[in-house]
Amino acid sequence: MAHHSLDALDKKILKLIAEDARIPFLEVARACNVSGAAIHQRIQKLTNLGILKGSQFIIDPEKIGYETCAYVALYLKDPASFDRVVAELRKIPEVVECHYTTGGMDLFIKLYALNNHHLMEIIHDKLQPLGLSRSETIISFNTPINRQLPITGLPEVATEPETEE
Repeated sequence: MAHHSLDALDKKILKLIAEDARIPFLEVARACNVSGAAIHQRIQKLTNLGILKGSQFIIDPEKIGYETCAYVALYLKDPASFDRVVAELRKIPEVVECHYTTGGMDLFIKLYALNNHHLMEIIHDKLQPLGLSRSETIISFNTPINRQLPITGLPEVATEPETEE
């Protein structure tokens, strides 16, 4: 996996937009003491490098009726079926994350359900038919920490900020 060196301007831009994805680029430019065009160029560069993966509105699942957040460890009968299982998991709208992991489990997923009964239906009707030998479910009661990775402590490269030509 490629790592990209970020200079001080990149870090400052990332910090500002991570705190508020709706901050106007002109405000970012003022805070960074560079032109708006320079900010647009840097944002485009960070996007092209895959460092920025877009912006989005975050929907609170509980506010729209999804009261149960669960993490499920999936143990496959046939570990060679990873790709097929992941393709099927993509079709289950309640599944919001899927991770390949170390340890005994094959996959680890995060999902939202309307309630515990709905969670049981998802596990029984949608997950078990994927070819699981078993699963382990952990229900989350609350998320006391939910944040972006901080932009501090990253390796820095000494470069001059880009200027308009």
